[in-house]
Amino acid sequence: MFAALLAFAAARSFAGAAPAFDPRLHKKEIGGRPAQVLVLGTMHLSELPRSTDPALFQALIDRLARYRPQIITIEAVSGEGCDTLQRFKSVHGADTWQTYCLDPSAIEKATGLDVPAATAQVDRTLAAWPSDPAPGQRRRLAMLFIAANDRASALVQWLRLPPTERHAGDGLTPAMVEILERKGKPLNEDYTIAAALAAQLGLERVYPADDHSADTALDNNSPEGRAYGNAVQAAWNHEPPPAIRGEEDRLEKNLRTGADVLALYRLMNAPRSQRDTIESDMGRAVSYPPSQPYGRQYVAWWETRNLRIAANIRSTLQQNPEARVLSIIGATHKGYLDAYLQMMQDVRLVDAEQFLR
Repeated sequence: MFAALLAFAAARSFAGAAPAFDPRLHKKEIGGRPAQVLVLGTMHLSELPRSTDPALFQALIDRLARYRPQIITIEAVSGEGCDTLQRFKSVHGADTWQTYCLDPSAIEKATGLDVPAATAQVDRTLAAWPSDPAPGQRRRLAMLFIAANDRASALVQWLRLPPTERHAGDGLTPAMVEILERKGKPLNEDYTIAAALAAQLGLERVYPADDHSADTALDNNSPEGRAYGNAVQAAWNHEPPPAIRGEEDRLEKNLRTGADVLALYRLMNAPRSQRDTIESDMGRAVSYPPSQPYGRQYVAWWETRNLRIAANIRSTLQQNPEARVLSIIGATHKGYLDAYLQMMQDVRLVDAEQFLR
């Protein structure tokens, strides 16, 4: 009888609980202006043909400039985050570090600075940064950003130099100049949009906000790894696909003008696009039966990653609680980040659509 009671107790559903505190109910208590955050969902520009002219995105950059962000975050893992992934490959998987991070060994050899030391020097340099730095100071700061594994911020410094001052020197080697010039490289929203916008606005850097510390060292070739991969692929490839996917594909294949780019970004950032995408992806995966837990495991990873990204975005406001933040990130993240950031007491969401018209 006692065993039966234990089984019953384990199987029953417990009563739900309401939180004692809801940050959303206390937003009016902020002293001063609240922080404002605009999350811009983007496609990954590396998927476009190599022949795509980056000038196509100037219309988008000009629209975003109207928001006048003081902080711009990007979907990149920070130097600190990559250093952790490299040290804990046995926990997070070697593939994670290789996929999302750059090997700093050659830069460390050239500069004598590892990522933590370079990051500390970046912070000290910016803390004493003059209002009108000399070109040599910008070149040196670009070098420090590269050594800190923050190449998008290094590009901001490079773009803020007059064209005649964009050359090696002050610690910046010819090899580093090649990194900054990105000749032959595919477009990337971190550089093509975020760094270009930051330089246009007179900002000194961008902030990597991505996080992959929820990734595990799961062997994709193991039975469990294959089952997990198959479950996720089944959610992604389920028929029929959401209508939004066909609309996005059509617009992506016909980017000819800045107006085409704006039309695509309006579609990606529309509420219906967010809902349809999430419903067809995570919404489908989480509904898999208990005998196939992989879909729910995938959603657990996805939610954890987005919670940590939201925390990284929020942390950029510690020194300037009233700042305007622009977060440029893959479009599938936007719905989750909007939901999580809106929960925070000192954050007000800004509608992206008003700057994409």
